[in-house]
Amino acid sequence: MAIKTYKPYTPSRRFMSNLSSENITAKPSVRKLLIKLPVSAGRNNNGRITSRHKEGGAKKLYRIIDFKRNKFNVEGKVSAIEYDPYRNCRIALVTYQDGDKRYIIQPSGLKVGDKVISAESGLDIRLGYAMKIKNIPIGTVVHNIEMYPGRGGQLARSAGASAQLMGREGKYSILRMPSGEMRYILGECMATIGVVGNEDFANISIGKAGRNRHLGVRPQTRGSAMNPVDHPHGGGEGKTGSSGHPVSPWGMPAKGYKTRRKKASDKLIISRRKK
Repeated sequence: MAIKTYKPYTPSRRFMSNLSSENITAKPSVRKLLIKLPVSAGRNNNGRITSRHKEGGAKKLYRIIDFKRNKFNVEGKVSAIEYDPYRNCRIALVTYQDGDKRYIIQPSGLKVGDKVISAESGLDIRLGYAMKIKNIPIGTVVHNIEMYPGRGGQLARSAGASAQLMGREGKYSILRMPSGEMRYILGECMATIGVVGNEDFANISIGKAGRNRHLGVRPQTRGSAMNPVDHPHGGGEGKTGSSGHPVSPWGMPAKGYKTRRKKASDKLIISRRKK
């Protein structure tokens, strides 16, 4: 997908880039698949900020995505490719033979008019088809992968993401995750064939602070610009080097400190992601 650049008629436009929308074929038309999500702006149920530097952002509606792909053995046809403000990939509107309409994540190369189908087994390895991992050939590239059978896809859902099926051991399949991590996934879990589209999303330049505000991101003040009472990095005359390792406002090391707790799923990780 092409990246648009602009003539520098303002200072911020000089560095701004965006994705072209030539692959978007329609605006949202299925009202029942759109809902308004409440905006927390980083506050908890008491109204206190628990996640800093967040705000409401631009008004948007959430698209209900079919992550489960559990409409088995009913062929669907891609009716439209649409923009989704809640994710960095495009979504495809699929109209099934029984009239049902659902959104799915658009794999790279899926176009209007293409057929998609999901089943437990017995399908060809074609773009957008969904099957249980135990029935997908080794070496296949997949996305929208379930971690628990029936829960819906949770892994490899962002733009350009994919995982590769590397092998099988008993009831588990071995997948190489987008991070490089090797992991066991139950063979009963569903996955979709292909790579998530919109791969060039990683190459766009935001260009100006205002565009981040539209995304719901508030400004962040450097700790070194604060007073000692406000941050461990604060104080000193002029610009001073850090004394010790960089930390958060509450003293937690900010770089390289392991925060992952021991959890039950650790035994399913064969090797961690590359350092």
